[in-house]
Amino acid sequence: MPALAPPAFEPLPPGAVRPRGWLWHQLRRQADGLTGHLDEFWPDIRDSGWIGGDAEGWERAPYWLDGLVPLAFALDDQRLLGKVRFWVDSILERQQPDGWLGPVQSGGYQPYDPWPIAIAGKALTQYEEATGDERIVPALLRVMRRIQERLAERPLFDWNRTRWQDLVLTIHWLHERTGEAWLLDLAATCHEQGYDWHGHFLDFRYTEKQPQWLQENHVVNHGMALKAPGVWWRQSRDPAHRQAIAHILAVLDRYHGQANGMFSGDESLAGRSPSQGTELCAVVEAMFSLEVLLSIVGDAALGDCLEKIAYNALPATIAPDAWSHQYDQQANQVVCRRAEQPVYTNNGPDANLFGLEPNYGCCTADMHQGWPKFVRHLVMASPDGGLAVVAWAPCAVQTVIQGRPLRLAVATDYPFGDTVTLTLEGEDAVQFPLHLRVPGWAVGPEASVNGEALSPVAGEFLTIVRVWRSGDAVTLRFPMAWRARRGYNNSLSLARGPLVYALRIGEEWRQVGGELPHADWEVHPTTPWNYALAVDEARLEEQVTLAAGPVGDHPFSPEGAPLEARVHGRRLPEWQIVQDAAAPPPVSPVRSEEPLEELTLIPYGCTNLRVTEFPVLGG
Repeated sequence: MPALAPPAFEPLPPGAVRPRGWLWHQLRRQADGLTGHLDEFWPDIRDSGWIGGDAEGWERAPYWLDGLVPLAFALDDQRLLGKVRFWVDSILERQQPDGWLGPVQSGGYQPYDPWPIAIAGKALTQYEEATGDERIVPALLRVMRRIQERLAERPLFDWNRTRWQDLVLTIHWLHERTGEAWLLDLAATCHEQGYDWHGHFLDFRYTEKQPQWLQENHVVNHGMALKAPGVWWRQSRDPAHRQAIAHILAVLDRYHGQANGMFSGDESLAGRSPSQGTELCAVVEAMFSLEVLLSIVGDAALGDCLEKIAYNALPATIAPDAWSHQYDQQANQVVCRRAEQPVYTNNGPDANLFGLEPNYGCCTADMHQGWPKFVRHLVMASPDGGLAVVAWAPCAVQTVIQGRPLRLAVATDYPFGDTVTLTLEGEDAVQFPLHLRVPGWAVGPEASVNGEALSPVAGEFLTIVRVWRSGDAVTLRFPMAWRARRGYNNSLSLARGPLVYALRIGEEWRQVGGELPHADWEVHPTTPWNYALAVDEARLEEQVTLAAGPVGDHPFSPEGAPLEARVHGRRLPEWQIVQDAAAPPPVSPVRSEEPLEELTLIPYGCTNLRVTEFPVLGG
């Protein structure tokens, strides 16, 4: 029996999966925006202690690099690849004589802190997988030996204690490549000294908006902790750890769930009110955790969770031009302005501005991994010698099956459209299995190979084993129906397929600081927002109409939204802005004497201002 339980799927090297269509344009904007230029002007990257500078030498540069590496290889962008090589060379050349990577101590942070090593390890392992750089494994082995020595002197503490699972990822990666048994001992030490996330969720105490910040209620720590039981299951093989994954997701949704697929947390977990918001770091870390879990356990339901966050929460909190972002996004976000008395528990007046580093710079550093890692994990290798498509987006895969080059093209407008066509290209016929995730929400999914019908099942993987020849095509259709979700104060939100829908609100952007192109912006509404919906959950298909247009290069923007839904509602004059945020939605059902109006909803990820969780009119 191998020391580690084998994963369900194995991510392909960075660059093996390339974005296409609208997704290519999404990554291209990122490369042309903050991600591709942050090191040129932001002191915490430009002058980082990781490359010999005198600025922050703790987590910020590794965070940025962890997103830059997969972005550069996904786009095959020579400018970005040059930056990646410079950073990897600089980090490796500066390895301390005792094996430590990066500054031993940065500013007021404790010396020999394993947390930034955990982030750097994720960046370096990706680089090794993409290039085969022979320096990476020895360098990581040396620093892990030093961490082992350090943990015998001082156990895990602060951030590294609650984020031990991210360090274990690299430890397990090294073990699988070297077979060194001591690495599993080190992983066990990290687990023993780390925070007990398994017990945390079995006896979950943080069921309401938290009044003060703690490591144990921090929203980003929870985004990272989603993967903890799955990561540790590979070593423990305890079924309870594997089973804990679904329980954790259910607990967070029950007490802090938002319509956009995330859980709330303006630093601390903040309850179910759609005005509270969620930190951007938590969004990208939750996505990565779900990608890791998909790889480890292969549960199709995790793909639904991942797509919901990726297609709603992720694009909505980054400006359409990718030059600014929010610290906190709100499901009901009707104004973004400096708040004298912010609604948040911990965060300050700038937390929901779009800017370079609103509130705090951690998200400025960490946001970059969201789209590139999503691209990398769309298609993975399966242990039976095949491929698994775990999430859907336009892309192309270049890989080798049974020693033969193979290209798999995924053509689709998904998530805006419901049809996907996969086409295989290769010089030789080759037999292998193709595992295709069928979303759990699909109503009567359809599939065919070269016109021959198959029988896919919603919420499962459709496995096709055959001798594939160049030109073979698989067509899938995932019919989408309207779904309603009840939220805070019995409010209602609408979803169709992987997309959540929100009220289109007119917006005015006002520059309030910084310099172009990375300025700070307030966003003010120019149209009413305080509506209650006039819908019957049992008749959504009759009462909500959808108009579809072409999917352009910039679909995740108000002006580029390819889908518009029409629904009726009435104004609620008493529902107003409180503490510079929409007050919690009045308890449904509600009454209004205002005239009935036709409202336009667009996908949540296309909005900058929005109402997502609506009061509902009574009879």
